[in-house]
Amino acid sequence: MRTGLAALLAGLAVACSAATPPSPSPVPSAFADGLVAEVSGDGAYAQLGELQRIADAHGGNRATGRPGYDAAVDHVAEVLRGAGFDVTTPTFTFRDAQHRNVIAQTRTGDPGQVVLAGAHLDSVRDGPGINDNGTGVANLLEIATKMGGSPPVGRAVRFAFWGAEERDFEGSQGYVDSLSAADRRAIALYLNLDMTASPNAGYFVQGDEPASRDLVARLTGLGAAPDTLEFDDGSDYAAFVKAGIPSAGLLAGDEQVKTPDQAAKWGGTAGQVFDGCYHTACDTLTNVDRVALDRFGDAAAGTLGSLATSTT
Repeated sequence: MRTGLAALLAGLAVACSAATPPSPSPVPSAFADGLVAEVSGDGAYAQLGELQRIADAHGGNRATGRPGYDAAVDHVAEVLRGAGFDVTTPTFTFRDAQHRNVIAQTRTGDPGQVVLAGAHLDSVRDGPGINDNGTGVANLLEIATKMGGSPPVGRAVRFAFWGAEERDFEGSQGYVDSLSAADRRAIALYLNLDMTASPNAGYFVQGDEPASRDLVARLTGLGAAPDTLEFDDGSDYAAFVKAGIPSAGLLAGDEQVKTPDQAAKWGGTAGQVFDGCYHTACDTLTNVDRVALDRFGDAAAGTLGSLATSTT
C-alpha cells in the first residue's frame, strides 16, 4: 500500500460523516454461496505463513528486485498451477530491469468477459509486509485454490499478483499498458485487495460500481458495515481506473487514526492508527487481525463468485 491513501483517509471524518446508508442484499448466486462456505480465514492465514517463511529466508522482505520477491513469484505461480489455473509470469520494466507479475486464469468461462482480482505481491525493503500486502495475496490465493481452475462460471476469472506496487505501481501499470483495447474492454471488473487484516482494523470499500455495492452488502451481513471511499492514487487500482476499467477496492486501513465513531462501529481502539507496523519490520504474522482477514476474504469470494456467474 502506498501512502496516497493517507491523504484520502485524512479527510475521512468529513467524507464519511454520515452513517453508511442501508445496503441492499448481496446478489444471489449459488456458486458464490458455495465458494464463501469453502473459503476460510484459517486457509488465508496458512498462506500468510508461507509468505512470512519466504521473507525470512531471503533477507526479511519481498521487495521487487530482491530475492524474496522472486521466490514469492515462484511460490504463487506454483500454488496456482497446482490448483489447475493457466498461469503466466509476464514481465514489466522497473529500474531498467525486467521483473515478473503473476497472472492466473480459469480454463472455464468466457475470456471475452473477465472478472479480475489483484493484490500486490511485493513488500517494502524494511520488513516482510505481511499485512501490506501479504493479506491481500493470501485472501486471493485462498479464494483461487477453493475455486479451482475449472469452475462452473460464465465469465472467466483472472487473478493477478503485482510487483513494484511500493515503487509507483510499476507492475500493474505495465500490465495495463500491455493490454490491447479489446483486452481492456474484456475486463468486466478489477477488484483490488490491499491490506485486509490491519490489527486495529477498519472496513473500507472503494469505488461506486455495482460490485462495490455488493461488497458493502456482504461486509454488512458479516457484521462490519464498511465506509465507502473514492479512489485516490494509493494502490494498483490506479492504472485500471485511468484506463476506464470498472474497479472496486477493499482495505482495512494503514497509518491513519481510527475515530471514536469507527471504533464504536467496528471495535478496536479509537485514537490509534489502523496499522502501527505499517511499512516497518514488525509487519509480521503477529500484525494481523484474523477476524478482518476472514471477513474480507468472504466478501471478496462472494462478489467474485457472483460476478463470475452473473449474466448482467
